[in-house]
Amino acid sequence: MSIVPSAKPAGALYWPVQAHRNIGVRALFLVVLAFLVAYGVLFPGLFTASGFAKFTQSWFPLALVAMAQAILMLTGGISLAIGATVSLGAVIAATTMAGPLGVAGGTAAVALTGLGIGAATGFIVVKLRLPAIVVTLAGSFIIGGAALLILPRPGGVIPAWLSDLLAGDTPAAFMLLVVIVVLWKLYLATPLGLSLYAAGENPVGAYRSGVPVDAARVAAYAISGLLSTGAGLFVAAQTGSGDPVIGTAFTLNSIAAAVLGGIGFLGGQGTMRGALAGSLLLSLMISVMFFLGFTPVAQYVAQGLIIIGAVAIPQIRKVQK
Repeated sequence: MSIVPSAKPAGALYWPVQAHRNIGVRALFLVVLAFLVAYGVLFPGLFTASGFAKFTQSWFPLALVAMAQAILMLTGGISLAIGATVSLGAVIAATTMAGPLGVAGGTAAVALTGLGIGAATGFIVVKLRLPAIVVTLAGSFIIGGAALLILPRPGGVIPAWLSDLLAGDTPAAFMLLVVIVVLWKLYLATPLGLSLYAAGENPVGAYRSGVPVDAARVAAYAISGLLSTGAGLFVAAQTGSGDPVIGTAFTLNSIAAAVLGGIGFLGGQGTMRGALAGSLLLSLMISVMFFLGFTPVAQYVAQGLIIIGAVAIPQIRKVQK
């Protein structure tokens, strides 16, 4: 009589899968912890309610764009239009919320714009089989031009009560981030969410297995657009107005944060918590170097060296093994 081996419980596969996805992240967590300690020593006010609120407000937009970039990189894509999309979200918020649409209507306009831009970009990339880097580069010019058409120069206004709510002395940004992370976890439990890693790691095999690869990739672009315009809304709330070029720096920073977080360029590797840790590291680096009196040039050099080190150390350990 042949004995059929019992199948492994589903939970037995969880940790090996997580270990594979977290390649390169452990060193990052140690670097983030070191910078948190250094920042706490230099700025003890970090551990007060007001100090914590202010820090999370400065980190929140970068965290959103890091998530926006990471979800695309997990599917094997990338976006060079994130910065322009942030700017567009900011100008839409600043030009609608004080008008007839109000805050609710302005927020809906920002969200629908992000979803629409992302879905359209994803459709072009997925259905027309065009390189994402080319499509999003062209898209950055179109989206940036649209932002300048809506608001040629900084202006508009965000209702004072909304700015106080999002960028005041309360940890609203941190609570929003927690909600977004919870929603992300719930999304991963949906059919599209479950297809996300498969679409990036082995799209051909996943497609032959019946996984909705194309739908998962288009959905990823739509969510990325939503997160990007949401970051623009928050930046506008911080400044109280809109700026058509305020998101320029977010494109490269989003890529840096995702790579720091262990997200692979080829798709299927990394986790969203890694991308968030990468964005936190970038924010901490800027804050620590400011308190240490680094010149702007020295800050750029130090950031580059730290990023290279955080990415290279795990790879060196892999080679040694």
